[in-house]
This record gives sequence, C-alpha cells and structure tokens, in this order.
Amino acid sequence: MASDPVQEIKERLDIVDVIKEYIKLEKTGANYRAQCPFHDEQNPSFFVSPSRQIFHCFGCSAGGDMFEFVKKIEGVEFGDALKILADKAGVELEKQDPRMKTKRNKMQKICELSCQFFEKQLEKSNKGDKVKGYLTGRGITEESIEEWRLGYSPDQWRALLNFLSNKGFKTKNIVKAGVVIKKQDGKTYDRFRGRIMFPVFNLNGEVIGFGGRVFEQDDTAKYMNTPNTLLYDKSKVLYGLNKAKVPIRKEDQAILVEGYTDVILASQAGYENVVATSGTSLTNKQLEILNRYTDNLLAAFDMDIAGSTATRRGIDMAQEQGFNIKVVPMPEDSDPADIVSEDKDQWEELVEKADSIIEFYIKNAFSQFDADTPEGKEKIAKRVLPAVKRIPNEITKSHWIQELSGRLGVDEKSIQKELNKIEVDEGEKEEDSSDEKEEKTREQKLEERILALLVEDTTLVRKVKSEHLKHFSEKAKNIIEVLEKVVSEDEVVEEAKKKLDEDEAEHLDYLALKSEVMEEEDLEEEVEFCLTEICSSSVKEQLNKITKAIKKAEKENNKEKVKKLVNKFNNLAQELNNA
Repeated sequence: MASDPVQEIKERLDIVDVIKEYIKLEKTGANYRAQCPFHDEQNPSFFVSPSRQIFHCFGCSAGGDMFEFVKKIEGVEFGDALKILADKAGVELEKQDPRMKTKRNKMQKICELSCQFFEKQLEKSNKGDKVKGYLTGRGITEESIEEWRLGYSPDQWRALLNFLSNKGFKTKNIVKAGVVIKKQDGKTYDRFRGRIMFPVFNLNGEVIGFGGRVFEQDDTAKYMNTPNTLLYDKSKVLYGLNKAKVPIRKEDQAILVEGYTDVILASQAGYENVVATSGTSLTNKQLEILNRYTDNLLAAFDMDIAGSTATRRGIDMAQEQGFNIKVVPMPEDSDPADIVSEDKDQWEELVEKADSIIEFYIKNAFSQFDADTPEGKEKIAKRVLPAVKRIPNEITKSHWIQELSGRLGVDEKSIQKELNKIEVDEGEKEEDSSDEKEEKTREQKLEERILALLVEDTTLVRKVKSEHLKHFSEKAKNIIEVLEKVVSEDEVVEEAKKKLDEDEAEHLDYLALKSEVMEEEDLEEEVEFCLTEICSSSVKEQLNKITKAIKKAEKENNKEKVKKLVNKFNNLAQELNNA
C-alpha cells in the first residue's frame, strides 16, 4: 500500500469515473470527450485520457489530474479535494496531514456538527416529536427524514452556540459558518430558533449550510437561510443536486422546483432528478452547474410571467444558455409537494403534459388577450416575441415565427419585422477573472502543434534542424532532444518522461493527448509547414522590434546605431526570404 495518500488515491480511482460523476462523457477512440464545464462552447473540446489519467480542454486550457479537476469544479483548495477523493477511494487520511488544515475544513466540521445537533433535537426532544408529526403529516416518511437529515432548532437563544463551543470551536469561527449571528454590540446568538431544519449539501454530500422553516410562530420570517459563507454561496447551490446529479444525467433531464419539501417528496415518489433553487431565484451560476449534466429542463413552479420578473429572468437566462425548457402546468394554489403527496398519478400526468417554454408563453398570452383584435394581437406578440428572440437555434426560431404567424393570422414578414425591433437583456454575465488564461501567442501555438506531431510520429524529429531550434522555448528544446534519444523505444512517451523534469513530463502528457485528438493526414507535410511558419513568425517579430529600435535611434540622431540596426534588419529580412 502506498504511503503517500495522493498516490494511493490515484491507484484506487480512475479519472474517467471521477469526472463522470460531474459531467457527461462520450467515448471517442482511446479517450473521452465532453462539453467543457469550465467555459461556454458550442463544440466539445474537453478530453479525458484514461491511459495518462489527465484531462485537458483545448478551448480554455484547463487541465491536469483528478485533483486539479475536483479543485476546479468544486471550487476548493487542495486539502478539500484530497478529502473528497479520499472518501471516494476509501483512503484514510492522517489527521496530522497539514494539507487538511484549511479554513473550509474547519467550517465544514461546524456545519456537520450543527446538522447532528438539529437531528438529535428532532429525534429526542418533545417539540421534535411535534415537528416530526408535522413532517409525516405532509407525507414525508421516516426514511426520507433520515435520508435528507432533517432536524429541528430549539427555540432558544444560545443552544447551538453552547453546543459547538463545548466542542472546542471559537465563537468567531461559528459565526463565519453562518449558524450564529454576532450583533454590532458583540452579543451572539443562534441564527435558527424554533425552525424545521433542512441541511444543504455540496455535490459531495457534505453539509455546507441550512434552510430553516418556522414552526408554530407567526411573528417571524417563514423561511431563513444560511448567509453566503466560504462554503455556501446560494447563487451556486441547487438543493438536492448531490443526490440528483446521476439520475439527471441518466434521464438527461432535470426537474426544477422551488422548495425543499418539493424535492424530498418528488424523490420519495421515484422522481430522483429533481432539484430546487436554494433561497434565491434561478441564477446564471446554477444554470451553468445544471448544464454539466443536461440541457433539458422541466420547470415545476409558479410561472407568473406577467408578475414575477425574477422568475422570467431565470427562464430567460436558461434560454440564452441553450436549455430546452418545458413548463409543468401546475394547478392554481398548488405546488409539487402537495400534488405528489396527494395524487402521484396526477403528478405523472402533469409532467407528461409539460409544454415547451414558447408554447407556454403562447397559451398564456392567448388566454389573457383577444387574438381577434389588432390590440390583442399586438399584446400577444409583445408577450411572446422576446422569448422567441432568445432562442439560439435559427431553425427552432423560424418554427415559432411560423407558428405565431398562423395563430395570429398575420404574415411572417410582419412577425419578423417586430422580432427585429426587440432588444433583449443578456442577463448577468458573471466572469471570474482569476481563472482567465493568458492567450497563447502564434509562436506558442505553432510550437505546441509541432511537438504534438512529433509525439504522434517520433521519426519526424529528424525534420527539426539546428536552425529551427533557436526559435523554440527551452522546454520545447529539451523535449525534442529527449525524443531524439528515445525514438527507437517501444513506449516513447513513457521513456521520454523518465528523462524530463516534472513540469516537462506533465507537458509531454498534455502533448500526447493533443496528438491523439488531432486530425491530420499528412504528418510530415504538416511538420515541415509548421517549422517554416514558426521560423518566419519568429523572424517577423524580431524585425518589428528592430524597426522600433531604428525609429528610436533616428530620434536620438545616433547614426552609428541606426547603421548597425539596418544591417541587422537586412540580414534577417534575407533569412525570412530564404525561409
């Protein structure tokens, strides 16, 4: 057994299985391909190599091993990624491992102990018995209460604070975890008091926050949620996704509801691909997370598109991201929890009757306005056309223009003219500049391509001459020199990695994956072309620098320097012509 936990985890887990838990992978030759979860793209450029146990996106340059993937997709530090993968692999980590001593880890422990405290209050206290009676009365079974770890926060000011303090946690850290409030005068007290507690989980099933529903009180807010913390960001969290992510991928569809009990009861009834927004309207970040698993969305909540701007904005964003959206027609004053608990067959029928989002808008508009009058036609168009405008696919858009034209009795050209007048908001574009990669230069791209071609056919290394090498980076030169030495070996890449430093070996793995996904018929011709281009590009860059230097020397009236620079310029220009 390996003494290094990182190596032991890598020996037990396959990167393909790890990444499959987060996104859909498609087999392509020896590798797997997917839409990149880290940036928007039309064509999949994200590849996973089982043989090398690495991933790489050729669109945004994200790449690395399974630890890098988990760090990036979960948004965690190395220590937390180590714990997540150790749990999956069944590897026990030493408590003294310094990489585990992170702020996030401490905060997660506070959330976990808080959850255990709330569970015990539900199970053991007199008020807990009443709460459990209320929950079972709503149709939630004992098994579901245990599975979803529901609890009760006693109606006391410092019950949880005292419990956690006795466990050795400092008050400032308990406040940071979001379960205790600190007032300006320094006084502290429990955030959740007298509430039914719904723990919120991350994708790995760890408690990161809570939602609390008031119980037997009328003078306070009905719902309360953990504020944003280091662990919990309500704009990114979807309640139930830790359990639903595999069913969503399997069904290729997510059912979106509003409440915690909607998720629990739907899951209990066999609909496991259900998630809920967590104390917020639907956000761009939540949609980006959902898009890792499916692009088919069923909305099963109040769709008052005339009244709720927040609801409509969320649907608008989903359209812009390319989701295929359907709307479950909910009866008035009902929610999924009510319907599922009272009549499962009715719920199944409603899901089957779900309309596409545009059809929903059309039916809604036609029910409110008179399509036989010019005024009514105009109002219907104003209600429906912004949604049509947001459809990214032109064929689908054309279909709905024809459909609306037929139903209104108006020619398509008129519909198209009105559509062209509409300007739609593009929603909130949330960009994280910290993850931005520096754009590669043309020379760097050519260098990478040449190296990938040489990895594909190492015999072509003979094409790289000494006059070419001066235009390559030191890392590339080292890789080329090593490839020359191992060209006759059976496992060229593996043998070459033994002779390279860690950074160069990682780069060679990346180049090997790049060579496998490239489509190039005449490798020799392409190598020759790229060598010519990299030399020309490098010389042109030098000529540009010399030109600037000549202008500067002329301004300074330094005739001797100008003469030397002009000679150098002419020599390089001749070299470019020869190339």
